[in-house]
Amino acid sequence: MTRKISYIFNGNATETEIEDHLTLLELIRDRLGQTGSKEGCGSGECGACTVIVDDQAVNACLYLAAEIDGKTVQTIEGLANPNGTLHPLQTAFIEHGGIQCGFCSPGMIMSSKALLDENPNPTEDEIKHALAGNMCRCTGYVQIFDSVKAVSAQDEQEIKAVAWKETQ
Repeated sequence: MTRKISYIFNGNATETEIEDHLTLLELIRDRLGQTGSKEGCGSGECGACTVIVDDQAVNACLYLAAEIDGKTVQTIEGLANPNGTLHPLQTAFIEHGGIQCGFCSPGMIMSSKALLDENPNPTEDEIKHALAGNMCRCTGYVQIFDSVKAVSAQDEQEIKAVAWKETQ
Protein backbone atom coordinates (compact mmCIF):
# COMPACT_ATOMS: atom_id res chain seq x y z
CA MET A 1 0.00 0.00 0.00
CA THR A 2 1.23 3.51 -0.77
CA ARG A 3 0.49 6.91 0.67
CA LYS A 4 1.50 10.50 0.02
CA ILE A 5 3.34 12.26 2.81
CA SER A 6 4.15 15.95 3.15
CA TYR A 7 7.10 17.19 5.20
CA ILE A 8 9.86 19.77 5.39
CA PHE A 9 13.15 18.25 4.22
CA ASN A 10 16.29 20.30 4.82
CA GLY A 11 14.21 23.47 4.78
CA ASN A 12 12.12 22.64 1.70
CA ALA A 13 8.45 21.64 1.64
CA THR A 14 8.32 18.19 0.07
CA GLU A 15 5.70 15.61 -0.91
CA THR A 16 6.51 12.01 -1.67
CA GLU A 17 4.54 8.89 -2.49
CA ILE A 18 5.84 6.05 -0.33
CA GLU A 19 5.14 2.45 0.57
CA ASP A 20 4.11 1.84 4.18
CA HIS A 21 7.19 -0.30 4.93
CA LEU A 22 9.76 2.24 3.65
CA THR A 23 12.23 3.42 6.28
CA LEU A 24 13.27 7.03 6.58
CA LEU A 25 16.82 6.04 5.63
CA GLU A 26 15.60 4.36 2.42
CA LEU A 27 13.56 7.46 1.61
CA ILE A 28 16.50 9.78 2.21
CA ARG A 29 19.10 7.75 0.32
CA ASP A 30 17.14 5.94 -2.40
CA ARG A 31 14.30 8.35 -3.19
CA LEU A 32 15.75 11.75 -2.31
CA GLY A 33 19.33 10.95 -3.34
CA GLN A 34 20.91 12.31 -0.17
CA THR A 35 23.66 9.84 0.73
CA GLY A 36 25.26 11.52 3.74
CA SER A 37 23.27 9.41 6.19
CA LYS A 38 24.77 5.93 6.20
CA GLU A 39 23.43 2.47 6.94
CA GLY A 40 25.96 0.87 9.23
CA CYS A 41 24.09 -1.83 11.10
CA GLY A 42 20.47 -1.48 9.97
CA SER A 43 19.29 -2.18 13.51
CA GLY A 44 19.68 1.15 15.34
CA GLU A 45 22.89 0.21 17.13
CA CYS A 46 25.59 2.29 15.39
CA GLY A 47 24.06 5.74 14.82
CA ALA A 48 25.53 6.20 11.32
CA CYS A 49 22.03 6.95 10.02
CA THR A 50 21.16 9.62 12.62
CA VAL A 51 19.05 12.52 11.35
CA ILE A 52 16.94 15.10 13.16
CA VAL A 53 13.14 14.87 13.05
CA ASP A 54 11.30 17.71 14.76
CA ASP A 55 14.39 18.59 16.82
CA GLN A 56 15.03 15.00 17.97
CA ALA A 57 17.92 12.79 16.86
CA VAL A 58 16.52 9.54 15.42
CA ASN A 59 17.93 6.41 13.81
CA ALA A 60 16.62 6.70 10.26
CA CYS A 61 17.13 2.96 9.67
CA LEU A 62 14.42 2.19 12.26
CA TYR A 63 12.12 5.16 11.69
CA LEU A 64 9.33 4.57 9.20
CA ALA A 65 9.12 7.21 6.49
CA ALA A 66 5.35 7.44 6.99
CA GLU A 67 6.03 8.88 10.46
CA ILE A 68 7.54 12.09 9.04
CA ASP A 69 4.23 13.22 7.56
CA GLY A 70 3.76 16.81 8.76
CA LYS A 71 7.20 16.92 10.36
CA THR A 72 10.56 18.57 9.73
CA VAL A 73 13.59 16.44 8.78
CA GLN A 74 17.18 17.63 8.71
CA THR A 75 20.10 15.61 7.39
CA ILE A 76 23.80 16.36 7.19
CA GLU A 77 23.24 17.79 3.69
CA GLY A 78 20.90 20.42 5.17
CA LEU A 79 23.30 21.54 7.85
CA ALA A 80 25.60 23.83 5.87
CA ASN A 81 24.43 27.26 4.77
CA PRO A 82 22.98 27.30 1.24
CA ASN A 83 26.01 29.35 0.13
CA GLY A 84 28.28 26.45 1.16
CA THR A 85 29.50 27.81 4.47
CA LEU A 86 29.87 24.87 6.83
CA HIS A 87 27.97 24.73 10.09
CA PRO A 88 30.25 25.37 13.11
CA LEU A 89 29.95 21.68 14.10
CA GLN A 90 31.19 20.58 10.70
CA THR A 91 34.09 23.01 10.93
CA ALA A 92 34.93 21.89 14.47
CA PHE A 93 34.95 18.22 13.44
CA ILE A 94 37.44 19.07 10.69
CA GLU A 95 39.63 21.32 12.85
CA HIS A 96 39.75 18.96 15.85
CA GLY A 97 40.23 15.70 13.95
CA GLY A 98 36.75 14.37 14.74
CA ILE A 99 36.57 13.01 11.20
CA GLN A 100 38.77 10.07 10.33
CA CYS A 101 37.30 7.76 7.70
CA GLY A 102 34.10 9.85 7.79
CA PHE A 103 31.57 7.01 7.81
CA CYS A 104 30.16 7.83 11.25
CA SER A 105 30.63 11.59 10.96
CA PRO A 106 27.19 12.55 9.62
CA GLY A 107 25.46 10.68 12.45
CA MET A 108 27.87 12.03 15.06
CA ILE A 109 27.38 15.58 13.82
CA MET A 110 23.59 15.31 13.71
CA SER A 111 23.44 13.80 17.22
CA SER A 112 25.73 16.60 18.41
CA LYS A 113 23.55 19.23 16.75
CA ALA A 114 20.42 17.86 18.44
CA LEU A 115 22.24 18.03 21.78
CA LEU A 116 23.52 21.58 21.25
CA ASP A 117 20.12 22.79 20.06
CA GLU A 118 18.65 21.56 23.34
CA ASN A 119 21.62 22.41 25.55
CA PRO A 120 24.11 24.91 24.06
CA ASN A 121 26.67 24.37 26.83
CA PRO A 122 26.68 20.66 27.79
CA THR A 123 29.13 19.04 30.17
CA GLU A 124 31.48 16.37 28.90
CA ASP A 125 29.25 13.72 30.50
CA GLU A 126 26.21 15.15 28.69
CA ILE A 127 28.12 15.03 25.40
CA LYS A 128 29.12 11.43 26.03
CA HIS A 129 25.54 10.51 26.91
CA ALA A 130 24.15 12.20 23.76
CA LEU A 131 26.67 10.36 21.57
CA ALA A 132 26.35 6.99 23.33
CA GLY A 133 24.26 5.65 20.43
CA ASN A 134 26.90 6.55 17.84
CA MET A 135 29.83 4.24 17.16
CA CYS A 136 33.19 5.20 15.69
CA ARG A 137 35.96 2.76 14.90
CA CYS A 138 38.65 5.28 14.01
CA THR A 139 39.04 8.19 16.43
CA GLY A 140 38.69 6.73 19.89
CA TYR A 141 36.05 9.45 20.53
CA VAL A 142 38.41 11.99 22.15
CA GLN A 143 38.58 14.14 19.02
CA ILE A 144 34.82 13.86 18.55
CA PHE A 145 34.14 15.05 22.11
CA ASP A 146 36.70 17.84 21.63
CA SER A 147 34.88 18.91 18.45
CA VAL A 148 31.54 19.20 20.25
CA LYS A 149 33.15 20.97 23.22
CA ALA A 150 34.75 23.49 20.85
CA VAL A 151 31.34 24.51 19.53
CA SER A 152 29.64 24.42 22.92
CA ALA A 153 32.40 26.61 24.37
CA GLN A 154 31.56 29.47 22.00
CA ASP A 155 30.05 32.43 23.76
CA GLU A 156 26.27 32.81 23.77
CA GLN A 157 26.25 35.58 21.12
CA GLU A 158 28.20 33.45 18.69
CA ILE A 159 25.83 30.52 19.17
CA LYS A 160 22.86 32.79 18.48
CA ALA A 161 24.57 34.06 15.34
CA VAL A 162 24.85 30.47 14.18
CA ALA A 163 21.09 29.95 14.39
CA TRP A 164 21.09 32.24 11.40
CA LYS A 165 21.87 30.16 8.72
CA GLU A 166 19.79 27.27 9.90
CA THR A 167 16.67 29.33 9.26
CA GLN A 168 17.74 30.41 5.79
